[in-house]
Amino acid sequence: MRWVYFGKLYRTKFQAGCLAKRLEQDSWIYGYEEPRLVEIFRSRRGRYGVRFLP
Repeated sequence: MRWVYFGKLYRTKFQAGCLAKRLEQDSWIYGYEEPRLVEIFRSRRGRYGVRFLP
């Protein structure tokens, strides 16, 4: 399995966390497959992003 990275980096961990929760919740609302694991990561430059395993 490979990580799928969401295409935007955020300044705060809170912003990335909001997106991570949205990815988890949208799957059952819109009928998508639920991601196995959603993770917040920190880039080398100090910004935060979201990645998930499909």
